[in-house]
Amino acid sequence: MPQLAFANSFWESYDLLEKPVRAGVRKAMQKFQQLSVPELQADKGLHLESVEKARDPRMRTIRINDLWRGVVLAPDDGSDVFLLVNVVRHDDAYTWAAKRLYTTNSATRALEVRNVVAIEQLTPQLEKAAAAAPSLLFARYSDTVLRELGLDDQVLRAVRTIIDKPQLEAFGTLLPEDQFEVLQYLAEGFSPEDVYRDVVAVRRPVAAAPDPHESLAVAIANTTSRITLVTGPEELADILEKPFAAWRVFLHPSQRRVAYRVSYSGPVQVTGGPGTGKTVAALHRVKHLLGRSADSRILLTTYTNALAAALRENLSLLLDADEELLARVDVTTVNAYAHGIVTRLDGKSPSPVGDREERQVWQRVVKKLGLPWTEQFLAQEYRHVVLAQDLRTLDAYLAASRRGRGSALSPSRREQLWPAVELFETMLRERKGTTYLKVCARAAELLAASSATHDHVVVDEAQDLHPVQWRVLRGAVAPGSDDLFITGDPHQRIYDSKVSLGSLGIAVTGRTHRLRLNYRSTEEILTWSTGLLSQVTVEDLGGDGSDTLAGYRSLLHGRKPQVAGYGSEQEEVAALVARVQDWIAQGIRPSEIGVCTRFNVLLDKAYDKLRAAGVPVARVRENPGADVDGVRLATMHAMKGLEFRCVAVLGVTAGAVPFAREVTPAAVDALQHESDLLRERCLLFVACTRAREALAVSWSGAASSFLAS
Repeated sequence: MPQLAFANSFWESYDLLEKPVRAGVRKAMQKFQQLSVPELQADKGLHLESVEKARDPRMRTIRINDLWRGVVLAPDDGSDVFLLVNVVRHDDAYTWAAKRLYTTNSATRALEVRNVVAIEQLTPQLEKAAAAAPSLLFARYSDTVLRELGLDDQVLRAVRTIIDKPQLEAFGTLLPEDQFEVLQYLAEGFSPEDVYRDVVAVRRPVAAAPDPHESLAVAIANTTSRITLVTGPEELADILEKPFAAWRVFLHPSQRRVAYRVSYSGPVQVTGGPGTGKTVAALHRVKHLLGRSADSRILLTTYTNALAAALRENLSLLLDADEELLARVDVTTVNAYAHGIVTRLDGKSPSPVGDREERQVWQRVVKKLGLPWTEQFLAQEYRHVVLAQDLRTLDAYLAASRRGRGSALSPSRREQLWPAVELFETMLRERKGTTYLKVCARAAELLAASSATHDHVVVDEAQDLHPVQWRVLRGAVAPGSDDLFITGDPHQRIYDSKVSLGSLGIAVTGRTHRLRLNYRSTEEILTWSTGLLSQVTVEDLGGDGSDTLAGYRSLLHGRKPQVAGYGSEQEEVAALVARVQDWIAQGIRPSEIGVCTRFNVLLDKAYDKLRAAGVPVARVRENPGADVDGVRLATMHAMKGLEFRCVAVLGVTAGAVPFAREVTPAAVDALQHESDLLRERCLLFVACTRAREALAVSWSGAASSFLAS
């Protein structure tokens, strides 16, 4: 009986199919596996057919249903391994298959594919343009060097026309995979020796010297990074039920260069817009650090519990659930880590109060002291000045800089305000309570007086961390090489925290990297979402300048976002139900759909209406596992770190986004007012950039002012 192998290109197409078509694929594959090779060729149900005028004579198609065909690479050397490479609509299948040529890479001996027709048509045109170009991207490398790295004659001719990296990326979908990756590494500045070591040598089989007449089965066996070989019916059934997830561990050379650099002399900062792979780079850095030492301990940390859970899950995938390695990595939030430090070293567990109770304490302070400031102003002064700079006395407060605060305070006013700080802390102690940031402050103090707890600290979603949380992380690891690896995006700063890393002993000068290629969303979603921030300036991660999304782009394309207003909330929710049902009818799994709102009130209404319509639903706050079916519902804040094939953002009204209660009046503090508006704008940006393929944004009544800018 024939063996089946599946190329990644097959999984990419399979994962986008509607349910009935996927069912047809499963049925065809099961039948395929049951027949002998002669029976396959004779079977009239599968219709295993040759492709006329195919550039690769091994190309075949099989029938899925009346509208869809599977594209198969068949052996012509007596072996019995068939490679499933794509699922395409009937009318397009033969054209797609006729243009593709599968070859064995001379250096890696892996199977790779190219659009041979497109390369042949495009190369002469590019040669004319290249003749007039002042320089070419790969001019410094000889044909001999490039051939040793696996480039063949056709690709070599095309490479001699490439002017710059954007042109190389545009060419990438046509070129063979291993050869294209070699070119990407060279374009990023790696030497040919580095590329051979990191790309070619690691993929070469250890077996005997290459055979120019190597069978298809051997080439498939040499291509484990892009091809999955299925050994039996049970494995086939299992694998066809799982979504394609190679994106979770894929690294672009620019990311790999950051993640797998042997060592850094100090803290490293990696920034980039949503979907650029910052988290993936952080996870791979953990893997690299684990491989460098047999006993090092790593703290992998982030801002929220949900993000920590996602990091834990993805790290387990990356490390193949190796319990010994996973046991050396502590994955947690900064607050939870700080809480553990205080509990262990102080001998008692602190009890932080929530935001609401903290506001109530400040209200009592204002009332008792008869102060001229609001509780909001005092809470912000305490957070952004007192805690941020670890001020313990009035003298320290009088001497402190209030950079970023929009209302000046004279020395006499500061003297008037300081008793409010002391009374607030006294009231908390009387309640036997504290705040999360005060717990962090205590943890930082304890760590400064003791030894570091970890050999390396890797930080994800760094933009939302407060200065006092950074002091905790600075104390968790001794300063030195490979101490801190930091990833974040200031455009996704949705909590009110800004920081100057240098002032906290975390100097990243000369060790900063920016990622610009989005792997998650289509260019259409990306362009629309970045437009939300086009009118504003965003402070960089280190607090020393501004950050930009210039050059941020995606190579994926799809539908434009749907943006619509409705006469009433009921109409908006009804439209949501219809849209979600349509997505599911297209073959999108419910768990691959995200629905979010600014507040839980509207989210609850969406939940009830979807459920009443028979749509399975699950709330993100209840931490549904990957095996739980259901459309994911969350507030905009809870969407942080998540991603879905389709996302609906509801209730983007003038009253909700921005939400007035979260925005400091300009009369109270003009700079804080602008900062709060930016934070609200970033919140909408984060929600919209969770979408991979489809985005729908809606409102009822008056639309948010952010949608008009």
